[in-house]
Amino acid sequence: MRGDATTGARTGAARAVLWLVVAALAVRQMAVVLRQPPGERLTDLETWTGENGVLHVTGSLYDTDRFTGTPFAGLVLKPLTRTAEQSLGVAWTFGSLLLVAALGVIAARALPGPVNRRTALFAAPVAITLLMLSLPVRNALYLGQTSILPVLLVLVGCFVVRGERASGVLIGIAAALQPTVLLFAALLWLTGRRRAAVTGGAAFAACTALAWTAMPHDSWTYWVHHVAGAGLGDQADSLANQSLHGALLRFGLEGPLEIALFVVLAAAVCFVGLRRAARYARDGQLLLAVAVTGCVAVAVSPTAWQHQLLWVLLAVVGRVGTRASDRMVWPAVVVLVITLPGKMLLPNIEAVFPVRDNVLLIAALGAACLAPFLPRTSPYWQQPVPTDYAAPVPARWIRVPLLPFWRRVLSRPNLLLELLLIRVVYSAYQHVRLAATAGRATAEHHGRQIHAAEQWLHIDMEHWANHAVVKVGWLRDFFDYYYSTFHFIVPLTILGVLYVRSPADYRWVRSSLGFATLLALVGFWLYPLAPPRLMPGLGFIDTVHGVQDFAKPDYGTLTGVTNQYAAMPSLHFGWSLWCGVVIVMLAPKIWMKLLGVLHPLLTVSAIIATGNHWVLDAVGGAAVVALGFGLTYALSGRRGLQEPAVKAAKAGRLPAAEEPPGAGRPPLPAVEGEAVAGKP
Repeated sequence: MRGDATTGARTGAARAVLWLVVAALAVRQMAVVLRQPPGERLTDLETWTGENGVLHVTGSLYDTDRFTGTPFAGLVLKPLTRTAEQSLGVAWTFGSLLLVAALGVIAARALPGPVNRRTALFAAPVAITLLMLSLPVRNALYLGQTSILPVLLVLVGCFVVRGERASGVLIGIAAALQPTVLLFAALLWLTGRRRAAVTGGAAFAACTALAWTAMPHDSWTYWVHHVAGAGLGDQADSLANQSLHGALLRFGLEGPLEIALFVVLAAAVCFVGLRRAARYARDGQLLLAVAVTGCVAVAVSPTAWQHQLLWVLLAVVGRVGTRASDRMVWPAVVVLVITLPGKMLLPNIEAVFPVRDNVLLIAALGAACLAPFLPRTSPYWQQPVPTDYAAPVPARWIRVPLLPFWRRVLSRPNLLLELLLIRVVYSAYQHVRLAATAGRATAEHHGRQIHAAEQWLHIDMEHWANHAVVKVGWLRDFFDYYYSTFHFIVPLTILGVLYVRSPADYRWVRSSLGFATLLALVGFWLYPLAPPRLMPGLGFIDTVHGVQDFAKPDYGTLTGVTNQYAAMPSLHFGWSLWCGVVIVMLAPKIWMKLLGVLHPLLTVSAIIATGNHWVLDAVGGAAVVALGFGLTYALSGRRGLQEPAVKAAKAGRLPAAEEPPGAGRPPLPAVEGEAVAGKP
């Protein structure tokens, strides 16, 4: 009983923390919007409702191409114009946040069962948090768009109201606001709810006819001249348009060929996506069916702007993978794609631009047509193949590891997630590193402090080493090349080799490198430091970046693209020391270990000889690496594994005696009373 009480208290505390996170995000969103000057916040809403806004003008809504909604949307918004003017900011933003909260609660309650108690308790705050962090919601709040409303109307129609007529009416109104939502009437028809489908189509037709009667010219402009709004607002080939039509235009296709290809692809996506959605609906996964249909609507819409892509996030509820270790891959990919811009997910390499520029469309197409979501009748739905955990060597101190649940996994981590993790962490590192500056004066003041400390310690060798290397051409070229090249190549090579050859060690060393990098960011933020090459009056020669113009406020070749004052600690030396330690620990041959020792020695020589770091910067780099290894040890214990686990890791599986129950395919019967996937 005591254990149950403790578990319940922990669950309650965790739930309270999640709701506090939701409240903090809501306050932050309000503050972000309200801090903007009146002319820069809710720009779309102000364009519609301002003193000379679209909704005030007696002419067409589409004269300026600023209003991109349907005529029915304009008809609904016009009576709210004066209210929106008076409450532009607080009330509108607060109301939008309430819609987001309602959306999260409904989605949480619509999760396909069976749902355990912990999931039921945490689902609502987690859903609202993800919604608030998503790019579509942030974009809608910033612009003052109404794109949250159609999604909410569909979810209310599918999961809240009772009766075919009410559901159809709500979906019809949502379609009148966002035309491709009419595809949900097709979903209703395919799942046997034909009365609701007909009612939805009739409601859409009635709302559209009402708008046509009240605003015939605008209706003609929207539905005929612009073909359901295509061409309104931004250019259809802009990166903001994440539909098939926008992607084809960005690939250079134009005219009748592009239109024909778009129609063919859209028809194929509708056919495949709606059939999949109907199958998941019959399987009892109605929320997933709604998400798949919404993703189809995104792909086949002539224009799908960022604030209209909320359907992609709902696809996070789909379960993909038969192994427990793979079960989080799909949700993680969806959350990353819908919350982070493409530039953070993929590097600035021209070969990946087609993927980076269309990442949200690719996610929508994946959810609609490709992702192999499990049916509830699958034996792996509730019982995926368990993950094989290693038995660690007992730690030296009783309090290590501090997180006993952080167990070492024998299997190789998912490559896609690892690549995304490395890319996102490095992109965040770049952003924080760039932002962590207090200005040139502070950085130079800290540089003088470091120089004075080194003089007192009699280790101020930077000037001598810099000028000695400059006099020897081949040595200067060698250190310049070593400084510029091996900083990334060696760590990535080590991670790649360990990922393939020793997955358990890979996880341990990857964590230590990550912790060291995070600690270095704290140093960059708290102690901006000018390197020797950017210290005026000391006579250093920048052999890598060229001559610096100290007369300019922002000098240095790379000042515009990176923070030149992120010198303490030196991650050039820190990462090389990490490489040396890992090679010495894990390399099987003595000559490999010697190369591991040589790499940090050459790196510290290069950073000092080229004038890019002080000696104490290298000391700082060594300190954060030591702390990174120490923190990894404190959280997860020693690197070593017990002998059976080591053999299992090399064999790629646990020994038969230690193989967890159910590790093979569990021969579970189909769930009684449930339909087989794809059959009613």
